Amino acid sequence: MFEPPKISPLKSAASTIGSVKRSPRLMVIAAAAVIAVAGLGAWLIWGADSASDTYLTQRVRIGSVEDSVTALGNIQPLQFVDVGTQVSGQLRTIHVDYGQSVKKGDLLAEIDPTIYQSRVNADEAQLMNLRAQLAQRQAQKALAEQQFARQKELIKENATSQDAFESAESNLKVNVAQIAQLQAQIKQTESTLSGDLANLGYTKIYAPMDGTVVNLIAKEGQTLNANQTAPLVLRIADLATMTVYAQVSEADVPKLKVGMRAYFTTLGISDKRRYGTLRQIIPTPEVVNNVVLYNCLFDVPNPEGDLLPQMSAQVYFVAAEAHDVPLVSVSALHQVRGGGAAPATAMERKPRYTVRVLEDGEPVTRDVEVGVMNRLVAEIKSGLQPDEEVILDAPPGGTGAGGTRPANPQQQRGPGGGGGGPRL
Repeated sequence: MFEPPKISPLKSAASTIGSVKRSPRLMVIAAAAVIAVAGLGAWLIWGADSASDTYLTQRVRIGSVEDSVTALGNIQPLQFVDVGTQVSGQLRTIHVDYGQSVKKGDLLAEIDPTIYQSRVNADEAQLMNLRAQLAQRQAQKALAEQQFARQKELIKENATSQDAFESAESNLKVNVAQIAQLQAQIKQTESTLSGDLANLGYTKIYAPMDGTVVNLIAKEGQTLNANQTAPLVLRIADLATMTVYAQVSEADVPKLKVGMRAYFTTLGISDKRRYGTLRQIIPTPEVVNNVVLYNCLFDVPNPEGDLLPQMSAQVYFVAAEAHDVPLVSVSALHQVRGGGAAPATAMERKPRYTVRVLEDGEPVTRDVEVGVMNRLVAEIKSGLQPDEEVILDAPPGGTGAGGTRPANPQQQRGPGGGGGGPRL
């Protein structure tokens, strides 16, 4: 096989011509090499601008698109209760611990009952004393009734004096009044006893609901003062259903509607989505660093128990979505800036877009109908078919993704004012 001679780029043209004079065949080969080098240089200087243009393109693909409002939030139990004490005293015993499951009515803690037990004992003793006095007065009343009845019969027969009759009548009335007084005192003491018995019962704290102990606020041996506020001892929560409190900025709140779909991910399990439905938008805002935020709530089931209180959540409220539809990059769209009369219908008020499509290697502008769109991709309802190639924009005067640059001045502006056809 014939191997062409290697031509060093450092060899002068004169030496090359001088060498080929010794052989006609070598002369032909050398001439061809010189022509090839000259042609390459000419293409590098002038050919790049005259070659056919190559554009940065993307094929229309089938996929899903979602337009959502994002927010940060935290997770709280849907139902929980802070268990406190209604009486003051030293917290003697706590019978539960963190994470322990409890049933309604289970004994949670005890407060020293000494003071309240002594009050109950005093009330019971006072009540016994009053009841004894009542029995004495009732016996005296019976004697007074007999004496008054006897004086009443004697006065009819003028066998007694008027003074004795009136004294017997007065003695009976005094006994009746004293009995009524003792009965009132007994009732008052019974009421006091009931209150002291209730306070004695409050020294034992019971679970008001089924749930899990998620927080222990007080410690054993701590003195609790319930004179002004009810001191908290612990918190019980039902972890079967959790509520996500998402803080949405005032600019995004108008996009939310009660009943719309929402989902979130957590830091620990970022690849698992948990879905719910927006339940409530709390109208009272929170201002954080001069940013107005509104709490938006939705509930999610927690059958595995892996969602815990105060977990952080990345929340997405789905405003619109489409699945298994043609998609293109937003950088391929060019919005049509129309003028003239105001649009008459809602359809006419929707933005109009065009794209540039490669047909037989040439760019062609088409009108397209756009559906769901986010910051990256857009749904194409009509105007494009899957696997067609659309031209993407690149920054004017520079290169886009894939190392492209504008082809020529006429192609630096596409329809709608967007960046046009870059070429390799």
